Amino acid sequence: MIPYSLHTLSNGLRVVVHEAPEVAKAAVNLVYRVGSRHEDPARTGLAHLFEHLMFEGSVHVPHYDHHLQRAGAENNAFTTADLTCYYITLPADQLETAFWLESDRMLGLAFSEAKLALQQSVVIEEFKQRYLNQPYGDAYLHLRPLAYQLHPYRWMTIGEKIEHIEAVTLAEVEAFFYSHYAPNNCTLVVAGGVKTDAVLRLAERWFGPIPRRALASNVLPTEPEATAPRSLTLHRNVPAAHVYTAYGIPARADAAYYAPDFLIDLLGHGKASRLYRRLVLDTELCTRVGAFNWGLHDPGLVTLFAELAPGTSVAQYEAELAAVLAGLDTLQPDELARAATKLEAAEAFERTEVANRALALALFDAQGQLEELGSLLERYRALTVDDVLAARDRYLAPHRARTLYYLPSAQAA
Repeated sequence: MIPYSLHTLSNGLRVVVHEAPEVAKAAVNLVYRVGSRHEDPARTGLAHLFEHLMFEGSVHVPHYDHHLQRAGAENNAFTTADLTCYYITLPADQLETAFWLESDRMLGLAFSEAKLALQQSVVIEEFKQRYLNQPYGDAYLHLRPLAYQLHPYRWMTIGEKIEHIEAVTLAEVEAFFYSHYAPNNCTLVVAGGVKTDAVLRLAERWFGPIPRRALASNVLPTEPEATAPRSLTLHRNVPAAHVYTAYGIPARADAAYYAPDFLIDLLGHGKASRLYRRLVLDTELCTRVGAFNWGLHDPGLVTLFAELAPGTSVAQYEAELAAVLAGLDTLQPDELARAATKLEAAEAFERTEVANRALALALFDAQGQLEELGSLLERYRALTVDDVLAARDRYLAPHRARTLYYLPSAQAA
């Protein structure tokens, strides 16, 4: 449990404060509820591009990083499908510096054609380096539209294609800012060696005068229920075959989310997982395996991944994967208890850092789940073997599989 207090300013800004007097620093997170799912399908990648533009200077502060460096601060940001988060860690006695800089960015950026062109070139180069110019880099660019046909989750945060980033205009950037970057679409979290009253005074001083803004509407299509498997085969100049299998699961706020999330952890997290023990250690059919949950706001996605060992066919792998899933029938309560204890230990270790506590508060509030943060572990500990097996049968059924076969050029489909 992370103790916190929640306050809302008259302009809609949510302020969450976590007092940790044992540390001498403060962590500041601003999370805006805007990500790639809020984009126009013809302008994908705009939310991520905008993250870069936020560091190009605001109306009254042309050099954002310069002032943070003088205050001994570290900062960065990230964009997901659902949100954009900006975070700063700095000495607690320098907290007002962060408020000054972040409030001025929220109030208004110093837009210009030159700054837009510079960051377009930076993001395009990132797109090429991470997704196009390395082995397997474009795998998820193909897997996501295989998993989603209608919902904006069908493209990655970087964008669907470089041409969309190239086509963004300054007018579109300004419109995106004023319809998403607003106090009534943001949560400010401050954690560390701070006092709540002092934080609220600073919040009122620096953020209180910023007016509410009209937010862009975001009515999204509902993805149809899966009725048959889908697959795509790519042939590339790569050293080994990779297989990615995605399945749809409920949204994060859905009570049904926790069982498939826990199931994925049992299957593919770490060297004690069932997939690793069976496919890497016992049969040696794979050199790497894993499973992860994208953890999305709307109905989401889990992915099973495997790198096949030389000589292993796709058919062999898929037969063994089916055997692993069927083998969950042997699941015992003590295995669930061990997995829950592992989750608890990982969470406790992670939250020794005040910056991680601030981030958890920011993300859960942005997802509308702040009140549930303290009961998260209890939800996993309450799961039974029947719950996990029901999740397997419901969500990892063969007709729900969306599979990408990423094969060496010389290998037959």
